[in-house]
Amino acid sequence: MPYATVVIIVIVALLVFSSIRVLNEYERAVIFTLGRFTGIRGPGVILLWPVIQRMSKVDLRVIVLSVPKQDVITRDNVSVKVNAVVYFRVVDPGRAIIQVANAWEATSQVAQTTLRSVLGQHEMDDLLSQRDKLNADIQRILDQATEAWGIKVANVEIKDVDLDETMIRAMARQAEAERNRRAKVINAEGEKQAAQTLTEAAQILAQHGSALQLRYLQTLADISHDKSSLIIFPLPLDLIRPLMGALERTGQSGS
Repeated sequence: MPYATVVIIVIVALLVFSSIRVLNEYERAVIFTLGRFTGIRGPGVILLWPVIQRMSKVDLRVIVLSVPKQDVITRDNVSVKVNAVVYFRVVDPGRAIIQVANAWEATSQVAQTTLRSVLGQHEMDDLLSQRDKLNADIQRILDQATEAWGIKVANVEIKDVDLDETMIRAMARQAEAERNRRAKVINAEGEKQAAQTLTEAAQILAQHGSALQLRYLQTLADISHDKSSLIIFPLPLDLIRPLMGALERTGQSGS
């Protein structure tokens, strides 16, 4: 076999092997023929025309993007540092390659600016108590911004909200003041209810003299269990008034 034939066979074999590409199930190839977009292929084995065609591989799995801590000034002028995690994936490989130079970096930058913008519209208490709502707002805005790049933002989670020491001490004092206020309100409500109950009881006892006498006797019974050797108690006129009336009637009949 001539030497030139061997060289040609080797070159053809190299070209054939170089034109074979294998893509995993989660990968897609964006094909460019002579610089023009000509389709999306994969997964599995694909063939490319050597020199004429080239491909850009795109991963379709969910990407976990960590947003670094951002300095945020809330609506009530509190300075905090907030970071977050963004979960997104490519749904249109063609636009992810053609419309943006680096889809991952672009999504990261948009996530940082969106995080500062959304959180800056809320007060400090909202950052601590309404994270689910803030996560949903950031996710919706990010999804709209990245839709043109063929990217779907699945979820956003705010991780940490860092405060300076001055703000932490101020919040601790505020929480303590709130606890004291609630304790005083509860105590005042208890005093009010007790006063209302005593007033109702006094009205009932005033309407029924016998009930007052029974209550007095019950009190004497409770005092009798005391270990004290000397007990001094007042004698209500309501108890002796019947006796005095009987004595008066007896004196009148005797005269």
